[in-house]
Amino acid sequence: MKPKAGIPFQFGISLCAALLLLAIAAPAALADPVPDPAMARLSPLSSLGGFFGDWFAMASRAQAEQPHWITPLVTVTPRLEQELRYDQFFQSSSEGNVATDSFDGGKGLEIIPEGHTEVIVGMPPFLKRTRPRNTDGFGDWPFLLKLRLLSANEDSGNYIVTAFMGFSVPTGSNVNGSGHGIFTPTLAFGKGFGDFDVQSTVGVALPSGGLDRLGLPVAYNTTFQYRVFKYLWPEFETNYTWFSYGKKTGHNQLFLTPGIVMGRFPIHDRIGVTLGTGVQIAATKYRSYNHNWIITARIPF
Repeated sequence: MKPKAGIPFQFGISLCAALLLLAIAAPAALADPVPDPAMARLSPLSSLGGFFGDWFAMASRAQAEQPHWITPLVTVTPRLEQELRYDQFFQSSSEGNVATDSFDGGKGLEIIPEGHTEVIVGMPPFLKRTRPRNTDGFGDWPFLLKLRLLSANEDSGNYIVTAFMGFSVPTGSNVNGSGHGIFTPTLAFGKGFGDFDVQSTVGVALPSGGLDRLGLPVAYNTTFQYRVFKYLWPEFETNYTWFSYGKKTGHNQLFLTPGIVMGRFPIHDRIGVTLGTGVQIAATKYRSYNHNWIITARIPF
């Protein structure tokens, strides 16, 4: 399916480019040109640079204590990450006459504020549909908190266990949003075997209201990855949802997702770039859509 170069897509690409330039320029901008050490200690820019230096050093220590796998296309990694992320989805129905494009896919800023936690502040995705008409608009606003429980890097066991708590603010319209806040407690775990790794998550969505309509969907995602030539990560995912309550009770859907993620390619100091693409293919009769082409762009820092 050929991507549509709409205004939201152009805006997202421009935003990523601007953030990349800002991230590259920030270290130089924070540098204090005053040669006098006493004056440097008093400089606000020096203090700000020291804050970022301490923060990045803490994040590096936290990431050194866990496996160095790549973040999959769909499955949320149990690893702690710092990056800016933009995703693009192109979904089509079984009949092929209804298409939904999701600009940003609910991704955004991911930071490590403390050695065992990560905070993800997503952006509400912009949804564009061919049918029904006049239903384009923003979806709900997602957030996620990760708490890493156990981890060991490749030299010490190559595994990780992390607890998530997701939350979405009902900012979307009646068509594009849920109408209620949704809490999503999740357990994530992974194990590596040399260049091969498996990452999984299992969680349930708990709405603050509208239970009969929204139900209690249980999602189970698993990713199988293999590292090739340092920067290439071909992967295969299974994305499964079981609807345990509400109007969809008894239904389940499974998507098979082949793809590849490439990175992290170094750019400057801590700054890198990661790119990926793949497609979700429906494997069950009941499904939200038939195909979903995915493009992801990330700036780790």
